[in-house]
Amino acid sequence: MASLTARKIIHVDMDAFFASVEQRDDPSLRGKPVAVGYAAARGVVAAASYEARQFGVRSALPSVTALRKCPDLIFVPPRFDVYKAVSGQIHAIFADYTDLIQPLSLDEAYLDITANRRGIETAWKTAKEIRARIFAETGLTASAGISYNKFLAKLASDQRKPNGQFAVTPDMGAAWVETLPVTRFHGVGPVTARKMASLGIERGADLRAKSLDFLQQHFGSSADWYYGIARGIDERPVNPDRERKSSGSETTFDRDLIDGGEIEEGVLRQADDVWAWCERAGEFGRTVTVKVKYGDFQIVTRSRTQPSVVASREALRSASQALIRSVLPTAKGIRLVGVTVSNFERLLSETASELPLFG
Repeated sequence: MASLTARKIIHVDMDAFFASVEQRDDPSLRGKPVAVGYAAARGVVAAASYEARQFGVRSALPSVTALRKCPDLIFVPPRFDVYKAVSGQIHAIFADYTDLIQPLSLDEAYLDITANRRGIETAWKTAKEIRARIFAETGLTASAGISYNKFLAKLASDQRKPNGQFAVTPDMGAAWVETLPVTRFHGVGPVTARKMASLGIERGADLRAKSLDFLQQHFGSSADWYYGIARGIDERPVNPDRERKSSGSETTFDRDLIDGGEIEEGVLRQADDVWAWCERAGEFGRTVTVKVKYGDFQIVTRSRTQPSVVASREALRSASQALIRSVLPTAKGIRLVGVTVSNFERLLSETASELPLFG
């Protein structure tokens, strides 16, 4: 990096992670368009291989749409236990280089290597070594972005995908940002991008040309963030202690449901999924939320918070059932249900069962 005082941040992003694991484990899938998910009428693509992406298949795309775009698409069911195990291998590699690791998901993380634990000459060479080790130990490729802050490192990791890396040095950061479309910026979603376009903001240079007062007038509390990133500024540290705020699970039914018993069964299955995660993570929350999406895509949620944590599977099931019953009976078909637990408190699993139950 060009500055001795600059932080050295690497953003590592696995290439088509779920789909690549499936192609690694089943050689017959290699070189073919693969989607992780289910080809059911209400199915959704969880991940797509690069071969599938060439046809416009992306994660969160309805399965029927994905098959229209790519009739030869091969669906494979997700194996989250396998993905989690591989992610653990990758994070063990990260830990050889720094203690400052901030996971964003199973397949990407920020690393602050400013301290240079292994004495490698440059951040570029460090990223290259990490990627080589990931490939040697897992058979999977990763891309990396190297820069002096998190915003630029994440942008950079997309620049040479798949299986590449790109560095944004302190002397090029602000000018490089000006060349990029704002749709690539973290914090600028589709709605904000459309609003920016209506204000004549389509690239980083357009965003930088706007005053802070202008941005505050049109974007409120997000103005400071937009003003900073337009200049390549991001002071957020890599935070290895960032706590997960919630854990949830949801399912889309094969058909819109009206029968209360079937709807409750769906909710209880999601509650069981969430409880399994809580037990593994040792995280127990005080707030339970049930989400309902109707056939017309209207979404409603019902939540309940109480002084002590939800400390057993039975308590979570009971709470979830009570919440879903608050919207039953229904004359309008329900398409999707979900359960989320939040307001976590870390507890020893041995003592958790002794705490008061929800309700």
